[in-house]
Amino acid sequence: MNIHEYQAKAILKTFGVPVSRGVAVLNAKEAEAAAKELGGPLWVVKSQIHAGGRGKGKFKEPEAGDKGGVRLAKSVDEVKAFVNQMLGKTLVTIQTGPAGKQVNRLYIEDGSDIEKEFYLSALVDRATSRVSFVVSTEGGMDIEEVAHNTPEKIITLSVDPATGIMPHHGRTVAKALGLTGDLAKQAGSLVAKLYKAFVETDMEMLEINPLIITKDQNLKCLDAKVSFDSNALYRHPDIFALRDETEEDAKEIEASKHDLAYIALDGTIGCMVNGAGLAMATMDIIKLYGEFPANFLDVGGGATKEKVTAAFKIITADPNVKGILVNIFGGIMKCDVIAEGVIAAVKEVGLKVPLVVRLEGTNVELGKKIISGSGLNVIPADDLDDAAQKIVKAVREAK
Repeated sequence: MNIHEYQAKAILKTFGVPVSRGVAVLNAKEAEAAAKELGGPLWVVKSQIHAGGRGKGKFKEPEAGDKGGVRLAKSVDEVKAFVNQMLGKTLVTIQTGPAGKQVNRLYIEDGSDIEKEFYLSALVDRATSRVSFVVSTEGGMDIEEVAHNTPEKIITLSVDPATGIMPHHGRTVAKALGLTGDLAKQAGSLVAKLYKAFVETDMEMLEINPLIITKDQNLKCLDAKVSFDSNALYRHPDIFALRDETEEDAKEIEASKHDLAYIALDGTIGCMVNGAGLAMATMDIIKLYGEFPANFLDVGGGATKEKVTAAFKIITADPNVKGILVNIFGGIMKCDVIAEGVIAAVKEVGLKVPLVVRLEGTNVELGKKIISGSGLNVIPADDLDDAAQKIVKAVREAK
């Protein structure tokens, strides 16, 4: 689960992490009050969307201006003007895709005198099964280019969970950033606080970009992007309450209500599969034959008829879907349950695109019999390769 920058900074602040003062606002009136409360003389007006690259982003609407989604204001009137220009507009960044995201709230923050910018992040490293820190002297909006063009400028270190954060981790970060004296001590303290926040709140990713040195020689987290392990949110009801569903895909929200693992993608072939590995293989073979999956959807090993029906409805709700591939290998899952769910869903929502069904495993013959006797226009497939070729062919013929 992702949260907004202002929410992330509020959490980090409770762990003693140095951040700027700021106020989240929903309209120009609140922005004026926030600017007066902060006092100035410089304010930063930040679009709050779940995507990076806001500073270099562009709004779709001409009236929003061309100064990006993060703007420096030098007066209260300028703060209000920026808020009026940006709020409710669609911001397109390198991470939003061409559709962009609507800016529904803004963050008014104290301006900072910046002497130098760094990059610092923490994430769960699957290769080491540890929390790893990633740091670079090249902080700011072009960190993706740094990673691509000069990867040697990015340093990674892992923390052994048996010992937790240790002084040498802080020293390693300080050395990587070229910090000495009091700034090196600050770096050690900051890394320890960030690690504590990461572990105790079950974060999945924490990105500080930029981490800055101010003119008065203090480290400060000027931005914060945080995501949490959704499987651990039951332990953190206060964090779960921060969820902003307007930033999420409506289909993914509906899928979560039925305990379905669903991720919307940009392709045209909807997939309903049981098992994450089989789902990945299904998407791969669709791409192998020249088309693209519209989603990842794992109905799980013990799905019911009702769950399968809900999954089918979610797939068909996507206007980009031009064909559907159901690929089930029944172990715990029974093929007849899948068949009954698909038929129930088709009868309820209709079938306007080609549907290919491949069933194998427990009760496979019964499942095939149920589908063949349904009278529905369903294309049967013998195996995954056959199913992929048939759905790709059907989608292309329908174009």
